[in-house]
Amino acid sequence: MPLTLAADPHPLLDVGAFVIRSAQPCSALATPPAISALAALEAPAPLAPSDDVKAAVRDLLRHGGYKPSGRSKPASEYLAAAAAKGDFPRINALVDACNVVSLHSGLPISLVDLDRVDASAPLTLRVAPPATTYVFNPSGQVIDAGGLICLYDAQGPTGTPVKDAQRTKTHDATLVTLAIVWGTRALPGRTADTTRWYRALVGAIDGATTDDVALA
Repeated sequence: MPLTLAADPHPLLDVGAFVIRSAQPCSALATPPAISALAALEAPAPLAPSDDVKAAVRDLLRHGGYKPSGRSKPASEYLAAAAAKGDFPRINALVDACNVVSLHSGLPISLVDLDRVDASAPLTLRVAPPATTYVFNPSGQVIDAGGLICLYDAQGPTGTPVKDAQRTKTHDATLVTLAIVWGTRALPGRTADTTRWYRALVGAIDGATTDDVALA
C-alpha cells in the first residue's frame, strides 16, 4: 500500500508528494549531468520562476499567520539567491534533484528521510500553532514555525516550505525519502507539472525509483 498523508483543510495548499527509494546510500549516488546542468537560473527547463509564483507561495505561507520574509522566507527563494550569486549548493544526487526543481519551479520542496520519521502517529499536513519551534541545522539553531504549514510526524514538524527539521533530514546513509512539493491552488497545474518533472529527474539517478503517495 502507498504511504498516506493526511491533511487538515486548507484553502490554498496544493501538495505533490512521492517516495524515493534508492539502491545505494545518498553518499554513493553520483549526480547525473542532466541534473547538474540545471543548477543555474539560465539553464533550459520546463518551468521558470516568476514574481507571480513568488507572491503566490508567500501568500500560501501567510495564510496561517506566518511571515515569510528575511531569514524566514521560502526555501525556493534561498535557492534562487544562491544561484544568482553562483553559489548553488551541490550535495548529492537526491538533494541536487530536489534543489534544481525547486529553483526552476519557484516552489519550495521538502526532502525527508522516512527512516528517521516517527510514524507512531499518522503523517499529517497542518498549520503549526503559535510558538511551535524546531531545530533546523546541525548547530542546533531553532526556527519559530508558528503559523507555518508543516508536515507533522509523532514528534512534531519534520518538513516545511522554509527549513526542514534537522532530525529527519537526509544524511550520507539515507535510502528512502519522502518528497513534498509545497504548491498553491493560486497556481493551477503548477504543482502537478513540478511533481511530474521532479519524478522524471529522479528516474535518471542510477538505482532510484519512485512510489506514489496517497493524500487523504
